[in-house]
Amino acid sequence: MNGRAGYTPVFLRFPIFLPMLSRSLGFLFPLALLTACSSMPPAPVSSGAVSHSYPVPTAQGAISFSPEPVSALPDWQRQDLTGSLRALRQSCRVVAREPQWSAPCQGVTSLTDADNAGIHQFFESRFTAWRMHDGARDSGLITGYYEPILNGSRSQSAATPYPVYGVPSDLVSLTLPASARNAGALVARRVTANRLALVPGAAVAAPGQVAVNPADFPPEARAQLKGRIEDGRLVPYYTRAQIAAGMGVDHAPVLAWVEDSVELFFLQIQGAGRIQLDDGSILRVGVADNNGYGYQSIGRWLADQGEMSLGAASMSGIQNWVRMHPERQQALFNVNPRYIFFRTMPDSGEGPVGALGVPLTDGYSIAVDPHYIPLGTPVYLATTQPHSQSPLNRLVHAQDTGSAIRGALRADFFWGYGAEAGLNAGGMKQAGSMWLLLPNGTTPSL
Repeated sequence: MNGRAGYTPVFLRFPIFLPMLSRSLGFLFPLALLTACSSMPPAPVSSGAVSHSYPVPTAQGAISFSPEPVSALPDWQRQDLTGSLRALRQSCRVVAREPQWSAPCQGVTSLTDADNAGIHQFFESRFTAWRMHDGARDSGLITGYYEPILNGSRSQSAATPYPVYGVPSDLVSLTLPASARNAGALVARRVTANRLALVPGAAVAAPGQVAVNPADFPPEARAQLKGRIEDGRLVPYYTRAQIAAGMGVDHAPVLAWVEDSVELFFLQIQGAGRIQLDDGSILRVGVADNNGYGYQSIGRWLADQGEMSLGAASMSGIQNWVRMHPERQQALFNVNPRYIFFRTMPDSGEGPVGALGVPLTDGYSIAVDPHYIPLGTPVYLATTQPHSQSPLNRLVHAQDTGSAIRGALRADFFWGYGAEAGLNAGGMKQAGSMWLLLPNGTTPSL
């Protein structure tokens, strides 16, 4: 989720490669639907039987896709597809508007959860599986993320001293086209309370306008500048260290106060979570915005400093290190300048909302890089259980993104909610292969 918004992997989201939640359950990343697919005339499908005449492999650069029948996927015949059907129904709330998805999403309405054979037949007859390759590799990194729960209160107290901030009123955003990201003097104007737009052709700010110099901002964050206006100029927003020192907090509403600063940091990494309030109610929060800095992995930093091995830099490993070195906790957190601001979310009884804009399904949703896998796409995942060689083969759905989820053969598996999901997510750093399942007549396109 973009937080992970999305989400971010528990392992990679803080540790080493990190995305989420900003996962980015999402959240922080723009919605990418199925524009990466190019439609061809639909292939004829006979009374439920899968045609074995498949299109030729496609490729662009190092990334390539080779077609296979869905029925030939590893462990396919033994799959219970009930959970996958539920996740597809969620995706169809968004993707059904795409021409290539109209018929499959209509077909979903006739399926029942109890008819596993019928669900198999649905996917086998309507879809082609496209195995992903990156050069000579057909296997990549699969990590995990989850929705944490924290203890908290609506009021600050000695037991709940740590604030969960909403979006500061002085935080403004400016989207820059690629041609302007390395430009010199630019001029912007305010179009809403928190959004600026470029003034075309202007180099000197008139009264009421805002001077902008992209070079003032981190190079990795110049597609969308996040800042505040100071003396008529857009300047970068406060870093995590500055916010921890009290800068800017007067402009940010406090949604809740929580007991544990370590869990709060990881909530920011995951991008969404639940807060058990002292009156017994549950407050759900998700990513609303960020301070405009790129994510820096504290797990990688600990390994680089010789504090622990890279392999030990899991969620639990980092938590243990922090609790053993409480005096160094904030300095460690400050290694990651990115700060996540939250919003309250309705408690629908479903999972957190991912970058696709639909609730995630426990064990059947993944975060992906939408440059390679369009959001809403079913993906057959062949990997292994955390800390194990036991197979984890499953038809999941690309419904989220994460800032550390980069590349074609890369996914973040959503384990769900609570402590057990956290243990699974925190221990997941597996190799895995992926197949895109696209409606017959549709080919992958980058």
